Amino acid sequence: MATTTRTSPTAPHVADSHDLIRVHGARVNNLKDLAVEIPKRRLTVFTGVSGSGKSSLVFGTIAAESQRLINETYSAFVQGFMPSLARPDVDLLDGLTTAIIVDQERMGANPRSTVGTATDANAMLRILFSRLGKPHIGSPNAYSFNMPSVSASGAITVERGAGRTRAEKVTFTRLGGMCPRCEGKGNVTDFDLSALYDENLSLNEGALRVPGYSMEGWYGRIYRGCGFFDPDKPIRKFTKRELHDLLWKTPTKIKVDGINLTYEGLIPKIQKSFLSKDVDAMQPHIRAFVERAVTFTRCPECGGTRLTQDALSSKIRGKNIADLCSMQISDLADWVRELDEPSVAPLLAGLQHLLDSFAQVGLGYLSLDRPAGTLSGGEAQRTKMIRHLGSSLTDVTYVFDEPTIGLHPHDIQRMNDLLLQLRDKGNTVLVVEHKPEAIAIADHVIDLGPGAGSNGGTVCFEGTVEQLRGSDTTTGRHLDDRTRLKPSVREATGTLEVRGAATNNLRDVDVDIPLGVLCVLTGVAGSGKSSLVQGSVAGRDGVVVIDQAGIRGSRRSNPATYTGLLDPIRKAFAKANDVKPALFSANSEGACPTCNGAGVIYTDLGVMATVESTCEECDGKRFQAVVLDYTLAGRNIADVLEMSVTQALSFFGDGEARIPAAHRVLDRLADVGLGYLTLGQPLTTLSGGERQRLKLAAQMAEKAAVYVLDEPTTGLHLADVAQLLGLLDRLVESGRSVIVIEHHQAVMAHADWVIDLGPGAGHDGGRVVFEGPPADLVAARSTLTGQHLAAYVGA
Repeated sequence: MATTTRTSPTAPHVADSHDLIRVHGARVNNLKDLAVEIPKRRLTVFTGVSGSGKSSLVFGTIAAESQRLINETYSAFVQGFMPSLARPDVDLLDGLTTAIIVDQERMGANPRSTVGTATDANAMLRILFSRLGKPHIGSPNAYSFNMPSVSASGAITVERGAGRTRAEKVTFTRLGGMCPRCEGKGNVTDFDLSALYDENLSLNEGALRVPGYSMEGWYGRIYRGCGFFDPDKPIRKFTKRELHDLLWKTPTKIKVDGINLTYEGLIPKIQKSFLSKDVDAMQPHIRAFVERAVTFTRCPECGGTRLTQDALSSKIRGKNIADLCSMQISDLADWVRELDEPSVAPLLAGLQHLLDSFAQVGLGYLSLDRPAGTLSGGEAQRTKMIRHLGSSLTDVTYVFDEPTIGLHPHDIQRMNDLLLQLRDKGNTVLVVEHKPEAIAIADHVIDLGPGAGSNGGTVCFEGTVEQLRGSDTTTGRHLDDRTRLKPSVREATGTLEVRGAATNNLRDVDVDIPLGVLCVLTGVAGSGKSSLVQGSVAGRDGVVVIDQAGIRGSRRSNPATYTGLLDPIRKAFAKANDVKPALFSANSEGACPTCNGAGVIYTDLGVMATVESTCEECDGKRFQAVVLDYTLAGRNIADVLEMSVTQALSFFGDGEARIPAAHRVLDRLADVGLGYLTLGQPLTTLSGGERQRLKLAAQMAEKAAVYVLDEPTTGLHLADVAQLLGLLDRLVESGRSVIVIEHHQAVMAHADWVIDLGPGAGHDGGRVVFEGPPADLVAARSTLTGQHLAAYVGA
């Protein structure tokens, strides 16, 4: 008789033994042979000072290798069209699962991209209108502002059998929803011609005032050789035909000096090169020109809705698609909930879930027609998070980069619940975070440090939150830090009056912002803080707004070039070696000829991501070998660019390399907490908080009267917040006024004056609910901010 062997029910299955992500010998960026084991299906928070190596471990090692291994599962043919990702510098990576990255990267500055198009909500609404809209006008494309109407006609040959053919005339029409006047952008442009050129000068005398349109370059050759007008004649003497050719001529093939070129009028050229981008995404000098030369007005045909009249005429329950897209998302969710149409029930369920997800992540105050480029880093991150809520995938590794950015203390609990929800579905959740409220929910904490840059890259602590609290690490010591209310506050020296502010959701706000003090604007996300600043404070004389928007520049830009630090350094190298300063620029004569001074070779793969590999000629140093032979105090220019700000401070502080002009810039960089940044680090690799502090360091050289900072604590470790508060105090004490948009309770407690907006978000906000010293806000406890600040200071 056969016997059956039964396995004891207590014995674990061998498949259940793979419950750790093992990392051994990680050396990406500043990691020092780091070894760590991360529990799967748990929420692990990575802490440590800025620049300690958290992102290098989580994003640069774990997430990057997961992505590379997934790419390797495709056939060799498919991989040929994909980016060839290099393996991270690590000895062992074991137990990886598919990584989904939810970072702070902005959602792009394409003026056609909106919250609705970025999240598929618009696509669902278009299908809904194509089924239920009255009158019925066509397919979903008929409601798309990115789809132009197209019609064509022509002859086609039809086979009739037995070799007989017949020509037939065919007309083709595709109905799109794009407004033909504004081309789906919602606004039309008008040009101030006096800002484009000086009519009293000729082209050869430099009449053109458009950035980059110099007669010394290619444009000069084209304008001189086109033959459409005399480049030596003042523009005011041009005939109508000549002026039309200068400004409006359609693309025309010409030959100049034996070279085939295309001539195009100045205005269509500007529209293609400048106006195809979002204004906020332009470099400062181009943005200044556009704001001076171009006026944007709401399209008179579509009223700013971007859609054709046909699309606007089709309605469901009295509302067209533009009406729905302009509604606050929380209100739109209620409207969809009341729609009972069995014929489109699955579509309504999907749309309902998507809209409810916005409210879940605290973005119910947005509207679907909000341009995607105007979202903050935190809003963009939470918008990307929406597509993962309710996903059926499990055993996935979710990687978050400071998900609480831009969240009021009142909203952080909701974000924590969402992270725990992802974990409870059987996923591994890895979070890089500084906020104590977010660290508190961790199952496991990994603290990196002890310092930043070359002083970091090691694991200082692994364990639970309670064990971290008792550890002698920088994070552990500061986890329960609380900034106390100041016993006395500074008196205002004047006021900046705001009257009738009505930008976005603001409701005719009248408020006096005190000058000569540290004033904090606070309130829940979406309450109107940024609207108040952008609509009523920015643009005034002496006001400098420093936000977290990406610093515009090429892949070659770094802190040394952005702050102007490299100019005095190049001159010092040139003087010490009796050569030209241009030799010490990787963008000029000193550039490596193979990579043109980029340090890497870029391989463009068309629609796929561009691959970069280190230049073998210069080994990534960017300079010609002969340039590296020139030294200053024993260091060459590449050595200097590899220095951290702190190292450069001592190097340029005294001795042979003493450069006072460079030392002043370095002092400001250290002052804003960027001592760990290397001078040659590409700007594209900086976090939102680092970008803002770099801008602050650059702006501190100017004599601005009022500084406006947008969440300067972003990306700051608890230990660095005190240094930031000291910097803000020094700015005020030097006679400046500082206005800070902030959610961090330490900054609120340290303020001289608080203006709290609310009480809620979107149309539930937009009012000033408190203004006065922080002590009064705590004593009153009349607002959400007051209640959370009272709990923070222990009042």
